Amino acid sequence: MKRWGITIPFFDRTMAESKELVTELPGLGYTDAWSAEVSGTDGFVPLALAADWAPALRLGSAIIPVSTRGPGLLAMSAATLADLAPERFVLGIGASSPVIVERWNAGEFVKPYARTRDTLRFLRKALAGEKVTERYETFEVKGFRLERAPKVPPKIVLAALRPRMLGLAAREADGAITNWLSPQDVRTVRAELGPETELIARLFVCVSEDAEKVRKLGRRMLAAYLTVPVYAAFHDWLGRGEVLRPMHEAWAAGDRKGALDAIPDEVVDALIVHGDAATCRARIEEYVANGLTTPVLAPIATGEVPMAQAVRDLAPAASTSSPAG
Repeated sequence: MKRWGITIPFFDRTMAESKELVTELPGLGYTDAWSAEVSGTDGFVPLALAADWAPALRLGSAIIPVSTRGPGLLAMSAATLADLAPERFVLGIGASSPVIVERWNAGEFVKPYARTRDTLRFLRKALAGEKVTERYETFEVKGFRLERAPKVPPKIVLAALRPRMLGLAAREADGAITNWLSPQDVRTVRAELGPETELIARLFVCVSEDAEKVRKLGRRMLAAYLTVPVYAAFHDWLGRGEVLRPMHEAWAAGDRKGALDAIPDEVVDALIVHGDAATCRARIEEYVANGLTTPVLAPIATGEVPMAQAVRDLAPAASTSSPAG
């Protein structure tokens, strides 16, 4: 089955304002809707709403941090979604970042690989209805059992950027989620995962033919992400260490404008999909051809094309028909 996902909520509206557009998604050819969890909506409520509004969609979280909730609460939330959307919910978890875990949620960002691995192993048992009493490397659980385990445990996928976590996703999870990569980078990631593991990636898309406007916006987005240590390491591994060095040096010196200016056009063009809708769809297909199983589009409004129209124009059905505006 060819998958084609979208990010919810949409950038220009709240989830409460999204019902009509979410309801349209299956008819447009979208197969998946994936949430995020940073500082906007939480990762579960949008999926609970979408489960009712669009029963044909597969629903996934990309991602729920493993250190901002206790293991038991995370299992309860996942079980609730699995009950609302049987066999349609995919739980995406990951280490997240020190900013989100420590500065914003008063947690501890320690041993991110081990915490993710331990949470995955705990969730496998808990969501299967087992009573869990176990000391893991990063936490201990004593006597936890879900009051109502889901009839069908959800699949679990891991946020993974480099070989160690990608290897864990391939061995013990049902897939991997990645972010901020080019079509060519997909081949590098796929080589670590192997051919069978599902690979999911959020792709930032601007339906705009104003390349300079997109690049200006893209530089702000890229600087915010690629200066985070885990993403800096990811792009070092992908081979962009030297080309991004001037950005990192300017950022470290407190020169934010200099950091933005130091990001070359070719990096923005590699990591952000832009152009008219047909060009964007063709670019997304390049990701798929190189081994991406599930593209999850994140359309970004630039003011030229309304968000609802961009969602419709980027859909698989748009390549063969002309949806209403």
